[in-house]
Amino acid sequence: MRAARFHEYGEAESLVIEQVPDPHPGPGEIRVRVAAAGVNPIDWKLRAGALHQLFPLELPAIPGRDGAGVVDEIGDGVRGVSVGDRVFGLGGVTGATAELLVLSAWAHTPDAWSDEQAAGAGLASVTAMGGLNALGSLAGRTLLVEGAAGGVGSAAVEIAVAQGATVIGTASERNHEFLTALGAVPTTYGPGLAQRLTTLAPHGVDIALDTAASGSLDDLVALTGDPRRVATVADHAGGQRLGTHVVNAENDSALLSAAAELGGQGRYTPRIEQAYPLERIAEAHAHAERRRTRGKIVICV
Repeated sequence: MRAARFHEYGEAESLVIEQVPDPHPGPGEIRVRVAAAGVNPIDWKLRAGALHQLFPLELPAIPGRDGAGVVDEIGDGVRGVSVGDRVFGLGGVTGATAELLVLSAWAHTPDAWSDEQAAGAGLASVTAMGGLNALGSLAGRTLLVEGAAGGVGSAAVEIAVAQGATVIGTASERNHEFLTALGAVPTTYGPGLAQRLTTLAPHGVDIALDTAASGSLDDLVALTGDPRRVATVADHAGGQRLGTHVVNAENDSALLSAAAELGGQGRYTPRIEQAYPLERIAEAHAHAERRRTRGKIVICV
């Protein structure tokens, strides 16, 4: 199969397209012929070597954790999915930007989603839903999403709105129209947030989700009045220091199925900023590293 790989830690230009052996699913796994794969912060951080102590890789490695495509091989013990089904999901911390990908968690792709949208839903939806679930019931509550225009943030906004929350999202002004379209009340991040929220949420903010790791956790705890009313999926050190919920992305088929159900109802649509062909993966990684995305970046395989 063709795949993108990096043979040593380095810049995006270290990525090359080459032939590699086909992977095969083990028990409880499936293999998909990949239509598209997501680009997530962990992908370029792993490639750059920034996470080599936490996630030591056997090089060369194929970047990418989530993807979407058509099932073409099924491992022992797997039920409820057939060869030819459209699915999206998660594999290991690497492996997705290739023609074939082994998934350990998956859900059927809603008919309403394109392959690119499905590829953008895997890691973003489980991360967002994990963070939201840590905060308890959302119905009737006012939620602040820090970093609401990014891949995880935009998913969290739409999913929280679907669950009955009033959502206020922080983003740069150029993304405010985008947040409004998602169903959030937009505001800018940074100094003066408490004052801005006095107008936007006169009865206060009940809960907050940090997806940005922008150093705002202390402010979010102060705004909600209790660290247990705050969850972070991005600032683990800050969350542990303050006692907030700290959420890791899990390969959880139940969360993927919940996201797919919302997608089938038209209540969650993964937002794609740009799709790149596999041959331009270096450009896609460089784009992601600039951290100015509106929704997700994906690779079309």
